[in-house]
Amino acid sequence: MKIFCVGRNYADHAKELGNAVPEEPVIFMKPKTALMQSNAPFYYPEFTNELHYEAEVVLRICKNGKYVDESAAHQYYDAFTIGIDFTARDVQAELKKKGLPWEKAKAWDNSAIIGRWIPFTEELRNKPILFSLQKNKETVQSGTTEDLIFPFDEIVSHISQYFSLNIGDLIYTGTPAGVGECVTEDVLEGFYGKEKVFALEIK
Repeated sequence: MKIFCVGRNYADHAKELGNAVPEEPVIFMKPKTALMQSNAPFYYPEFTNELHYEAEVVLRICKNGKYVDESAAHQYYDAFTIGIDFTARDVQAELKKKGLPWEKAKAWDNSAIIGRWIPFTEELRNKPILFSLQKNKETVQSGTTEDLIFPFDEIVSHISQYFSLNIGDLIYTGTPAGVGECVTEDVLEGFYGKEKVFALEIK
């Protein structure tokens, strides 16, 4: 199982971090050990003093493929959920300063959170997904997939030009503006519309 992530896929988020809006999808990966198992406790990592949440729509790959045409890409994912791509922002800043890869800031154990899976229906495929993140019952991020720079099918096709897609792979499709810091005892809750799909307490 592979975890693909798309960086800077909402223009407002790219701007809030001072990054240029990309001309093609920015892809990075997390190992399978990054995926937090359901009901496991989440502990604030010891190597960071600036842990940031990034709420995202996550796709589940349902079909093996390579060099997938964009027109057929919708056949390769069958469900979505809301998740968090946790980032050690201070670690990332130091790595960026030195021109080094981001893995230590993005790909550590339990840095990828997912909620309950929602199967795609024909209706869901044809309308935007509205999602949000609450921290301690206050909305801190809200987004719609209407604002994606690179939509789902383009992302899936693009990734497949470089990597084989396998059943069970995950794609984090990018985070909207509003990313921010979280600390111990914060409770993070992810929503699809008004429906809660995960709750996570930071210990």
